[in-house]
This record gives sequence, structure tokens and C-alpha cells, in this order.
Amino acid sequence: MAESVACPAFQLGKPRYDQKRLNECVKLLDDFKHGTLPSGVSDKQLWEAQKVKQAIIHPDTGEKIFMPFRMSGYVPFGTPIVVGLLLPNQTLASTVFWQWLNQSHNACVNYANRNATKPTPTSKFIQGYLGAVTSAVSIAVGLNVLIQKSSKFSPATRLIIQRFVPFPAVASANICNVGLMRHSELSEGIDVMDSNGNVVGSSQIAAKYALMETAFTRVVLPLPIFVLPPVIMAFLEKLPLLQSHRRLVLPVHSLVCLAVFGLSLPLAISLFPQMSEIEVSHLEPEIAMATDCKVLTYNKGL
Repeated sequence: MAESVACPAFQLGKPRYDQKRLNECVKLLDDFKHGTLPSGVSDKQLWEAQKVKQAIIHPDTGEKIFMPFRMSGYVPFGTPIVVGLLLPNQTLASTVFWQWLNQSHNACVNYANRNATKPTPTSKFIQGYLGAVTSAVSIAVGLNVLIQKSSKFSPATRLIIQRFVPFPAVASANICNVGLMRHSELSEGIDVMDSNGNVVGSSQIAAKYALMETAFTRVVLPLPIFVLPPVIMAFLEKLPLLQSHRRLVLPVHSLVCLAVFGLSLPLAISLFPQMSEIEVSHLEPEIAMATDCKVLTYNKGL
């Protein structure tokens, strides 16, 4: 039986993501790339090392992404915000607070997982952040005010509708967030690469595809998160257990949000691969003339 010399981060079945283990996994992948891989390393161990690297390291900068802004940290750090957004009987102040917190987190996630083949000035980040937060708060507050002023709904119906307000507010604000936080990519373009990883050129068309695909995932992601929990909780709150123990409502609500969030995130980000492909015929003429490849790749971002 061959001795395993693979990344120790996966030995004994206990993932450990400290800097030393991460460096060992990166070295293992570099050895594989250069044909100097030690004997006894299995494909499974290489794939596990690749998972760790992709979860922590930005593909363009090669730097670690701050944990709360990684996609692997989206669920644990985002669930408390989702619970806050879905709380019933929101006041104006609480609506503003939770929408601000949600879009602040989203802005940092979008920026941390952007295509970073071109530098982004801090001033553009601040402009995008302010625009994203303003749009989210404005939409959410506007919808809440319209519902509260409507005399056509009974108090019970109004409460149910208010629970669904976060979805259109968050979905539309997410589109603004992606566009504003990454708008520099549209003007400057992003790198497109051949099959060997060589940069062929900088494409504004590829940037448009990258932002459209990312924005679409940001609409799909909150759909189940903000629609299913209100439906599920409307049923659960009628159960005798929660009727007699009202203090359990918030913990149960949190668990429901966590479960739905955990299922929705992989579904949303799997719609488009991070390293997407595009036919050369769809790109700028100067890029098509610079390569013999039929298909190029680009980092869509997450």
C-alpha cells in the first residue's frame, strides 16, 4: 500500500485550513502542474487540495479572501442577516438597518470575488458601495410604505405580504450591487485566456457576460431564501408546539433560514462556472485576430 504524502489538511478526515496547511496544498498542486508530484498521491487528494485552494485563494490575485467574504463563508455569515430581514413587524429603522447590513455584506462579497485582472481604485469601490446600499434601502422602504398605506389589505394579509417584501427589494438591489461594485470591468474589460492560460487580450464583451451571469445568480440566490421561509414559518407557527412556546419561533425560524440558504447557495453559483468559456467569434475583432483558438476562458467571478 503506497504511503500517502498528499496535503495533510485532509489526513485523518479532519479538514484544517490554517496557513501552513494551505501552503502545503498549494505546493502539492504546483508540483502536479510542473510534473514533480511525489509518488503515492491519489486523484482524490489532488481534488481535495484544489477545493481548499479555490475556496480560499482568489484566482486572479493569488491572495487569500477574507473569511466572511468567501463563498464558503456566505451561509454562516449571511444567515443571521437573512433572519433579520425576514423578521415580522419591521419598523422603518429596522428595515433600513437590515437592508444596509445585507447590502454591505453583499458589496464586500462581490468585490472580494470580482474579476481582478485589472486594478480597481478605492474611490470606485466607495461609489459602488454607496449606490448599492442606497438602492436597496430605497426599494425596501418604498415597498413597505406602500403596503402600510394600502387600505385594501387586512392586518393579517398585510403582515404576510410584508414578509415577502425583502425578496424584490434584495433581488433588485443585488443587481444594482453587482453592477455598481464591478462597473469598472465594463469600461476596462477583463482578461481572456487561451487553453494554456496565456492572456490573449482584454475584452469588454467578456466583462458584460461576466456581470450578467453574476447578476443572474444574485437574483436566483435570494428567491428560495426569501420566499420559502415565510411559507414554511406560516405553517409551523400554527403548530401547537410553537403556539404554546412562542420563544421557540425565532430559533426555528433561524434553522429554517439556515437550511434553505445552505441548499440555495450551491444551486445558484453552479448555474455558471467561475472560469467561463466564450467563443472567439463573440469577442472583439482584435482578440479574434490575436489567437487561433476557437474558445477562450475568463474569470466570471462569484
